[in-house]
Amino acid sequence: MKSTTIVLDHIGGVEAAAKLVDGRLSDFLIDVDDRPRIGSIHRVRADRPMKGQGGLIVKHDQRFFLRGAKGIKPGDEFLVQVGSHAEPHKAIPVSSKLVFKSRFVIVTPDDPGVNIARSIRDDEERDRLKLIALESLGDLPFGLILRSSCAGGDADDIAADLEDMIALASSALDAASVGEVSAGDGPHVLAWRDWVEPADVITQEGSFEQLGVLDQLETLRAVDVRLGTGSMIIEPTSAFVAVDINTGGATDTASGLKTNLAAAKDLPRQLRLRGLGGQIVVDFAPMTKNDRKQVDVALRAAFKTCPVDTVLAGWTTLGNFELQRKRERLPVLPLLERSL
Repeated sequence: MKSTTIVLDHIGGVEAAAKLVDGRLSDFLIDVDDRPRIGSIHRVRADRPMKGQGGLIVKHDQRFFLRGAKGIKPGDEFLVQVGSHAEPHKAIPVSSKLVFKSRFVIVTPDDPGVNIARSIRDDEERDRLKLIALESLGDLPFGLILRSSCAGGDADDIAADLEDMIALASSALDAASVGEVSAGDGPHVLAWRDWVEPADVITQEGSFEQLGVLDQLETLRAVDVRLGTGSMIIEPTSAFVAVDINTGGATDTASGLKTNLAAAKDLPRQLRLRGLGGQIVVDFAPMTKNDRKQVDVALRAAFKTCPVDTVLAGWTTLGNFELQRKRERLPVLPLLERSL
C-alpha cells in the first residue's frame, strides 16, 4: 500500500500545501496574492454586454466576465462566484450559480434536494447520510450533495461541516454591499477539503525543506521531464501548452510506445504540479496507429483520477493529441519566484 503524506507549510510567508505519495510529490497548492481565489464570491454590478461573446462584464474593484447573462441589465447587482483563472489581461470568468463546497458536503442554493455521491452504494449508509442532511437542513430551500468522503464518516463531523456550509451560504446570500463576500479557501483548507484519503498530516514550519518538497519543486523549473530512456518537454506558450515526447536515441516503434505510455501516466501529475491549463497539445513519439489505442486508454485512466477537470478531445489529423483543461490553478513557477 502506498504511503501518503500531506504537508502544510509556507514558502516565503505564502501558504502552501503538498501531497507526497511514497515520498514523491503528487500535488501542490500555493496561495494567490493579487487576484481572487477560485470559489470566492463577490457581489457585483453589471457593466456592459460583450457582443458576440454571449455574456457581459460585471465588476466591483475587479473585472469579471459572466457568460449567458440573460435578463441582466447594466446597473443590476447580484452575486457571482469565480470558477477559473483568466489568461493574462482578460476578465476573470464567473458564474451566477453559487456552490459552497467543503470536505463532506456541497451546498447548492439554486438546486434544491438532497443528493448522495453515486460511489456510496450501500442502502443503509445512504439512508443514514440522508437523515443527517435533512436534520441539518431543516426548512431551508437549499440543495445538498453529500460527497463520497461521507462514507463511514462520523455523524457529528458531517453534521458540523454541513451546518458550517449552510451558515456560509446564508451569510453570502444576505450580503448587500458590492465587493468580495467570501474569500474562498486557501491551500491548507483545500488540502483538508479535497485530499481525503488516509494520510499523515505534518504542519511543522520548515517541513517543506525537511521532507524534500522544495527540492522537488525546484525540478519544475526545467521543461524537460525524464521518462526512463526518453523524455517529455512541457512548454507553455501564449496560445496553448505544448508537450513533446522524445525517445532519445531509440528509433524503433516499441521504444516509442514504451515512452508514450510512461508520458501518458505522468502527464496529469506534471500539469497539476505546474498549474497548467487551457488547451494542451501533445506530440507523441512515433508509433503505429494501432499503438495509439493503448496510449488513449492510458491517458483516460491517468486523467480519471486527476482532480482538475480535463476534456480529452482526441487525436488530430496530424497525429497530435489535444486536451482542454480547466484553468483551476495559476502557473506555479511565477508564484514560487515571488515567494522565494
